[in-house]
Amino acid sequence: VKDYLSNQASIAKKAGIKDIIIDVGIGFGKTVEHNLELIKRLDEFTDLEYPILIGPSRKSFIGKLTGKEVEDRLEGTLSAVAACVLNGANIVRVHDVKECKQVIIVAEAING
Repeated sequence: VKDYLSNQASIAKKAGIKDIIIDVGIGFGKTVEHNLELIKRLDEFTDLEYPILIGPSRKSFIGKLTGKEVEDRLEGTLSAVAACVLNGANIVRVHDVKECKQVIIVAEAING
C-alpha cells in the first residue's frame, strides 16, 4: 500500500498537482486484519511527507469486530478514530463529527 501510494503521489506531482493527500483506503477490498494492520502502522506512511487521511467511520471491520450494525457503530468508530490520530492521521473522515472532535482533541493532547 505504501509503495503504491508513493508511486501515485509521484505521478500526481509530475502532472503538476501540488496538494496531495494520502488515503490508505480503509475498508476497500481489505480484510479486518488488513484494516487493523494499516491503522497500527499508519505512522509508517508519515515519511512519504504528505498529509494522511483515513476514513474508519462506521466501516464493516468495526461491525465484524463488534457484531454491531452500521447505525450502531459509534463507539467502535470513536476507538478507531483515536487509534488513527495517535498513529499519525492528519485528516479523519467521519459521520459523527461532534463526537469525533472530542476524541481527536483528547488524542492530540495525549500525543502532545
